[in-house]
Amino acid sequence: MEQKSQKHLKTGQMGEDLAVYWLKKDGFKILDRNFWKPYGEIDIVAKKNDIIHFVEVKTVTRAGGYVNRGTNDGYEPEDNMHLWKRQRLGRVVRVYLSEKGMGEDSDWQIDVASVYLDQDSKLLKIDWLEDIILI
Repeated sequence: MEQKSQKHLKTGQMGEDLAVYWLKKDGFKILDRNFWKPYGEIDIVAKKNDIIHFVEVKTVTRAGGYVNRGTNDGYEPEDNMHLWKRQRLGRVVRVYLSEKGMGEDSDWQIDVASVYLDQDSKLLKIDWLEDIILI
């Protein structure tokens, strides 16, 4: 069981690293990574065009390199953004803005980066879901 969770952590870290690379390549400035509080974590905080992006990264491995949506097991990475997860994320965002002196009136949004890897941990693609609704 421990081996599976170590592999899961490694896969998640790889997905976050790839998302950061993609964001930088697209002109985002990375402000923070893994901002953690006991009730939740923000994977990536980035900024572009004066908008702060709180990015949740969801990574999955696809056997055979197939990434067509709705294929394989029908599971998509963003399916893990349950209501309770969005609520906790909203709380962490408010704390982040407060601690960094930005205030809730700053322009911000929550995005999801769905990272698809093949069984050899090579990037297949990244889907970007912008400005998701918290509640």
